[in-house]
Amino acid sequence: MGERIQVAVYQEAKEGNYYCGDSFFYLESEQEFVCAIADGLGSGEFARESSDAVIEIIKNNMDAPIEKIVRLCNEKLMGKRGVVLGILKIDFQLKVYSFSSIGNIGIVTVGKDKKKRFNIPNAGYLAGYSRKFKVERKNLEEGVNFIMYSDGVTDAELSRPYFLGTDVEAIIDSYAHEKKNNRADDTTLIAMRYEGA
Repeated sequence: MGERIQVAVYQEAKEGNYYCGDSFFYLESEQEFVCAIADGLGSGEFARESSDAVIEIIKNNMDAPIEKIVRLCNEKLMGKRGVVLGILKIDFQLKVYSFSSIGNIGIVTVGKDKKKRFNIPNAGYLAGYSRKFKVERKNLEEGVNFIMYSDGVTDAELSRPYFLGTDVEAIIDSYAHEKKNNRADDTTLIAMRYEGA
């Protein structure tokens, strides 16, 4: 069985930093696809430690519902620097996708109509304290792109026409070409495409 989701990734640390405070993970199984970006608050090594801890939880619990994954991540962060987190899950059998974002991890979906639909994130961040958040669930259509990003990606950059393209590698290449002289924050951008079964 071939991969059903095409993925391309751009990641760079903030100018002058060795460590990028963002961590990401994606994996496709027979049943589903999971992608997550965790951005540790601040930047540098301690931000990276928190974001890595969250990604480890997601890797070990990727079959669990998003609600449970977020709860486990939150528990892991007690006493650590907080993170903002976005998780996308695509269920190939049910043909639905679920997404939740706590803090400023964004997701844009672009369907065949070439219209960008922006997710509204839950406010705040995860830092070990119980908090409410919503998980959005929508029907999965063929020929859809998912663009997931940390706060190093600006609204102005997201308005660029290449984000409407169907080739995820070309989207990332175009973004990287424009971004090379401007790294004011840790930046992670993941472009994903679902063509259909």
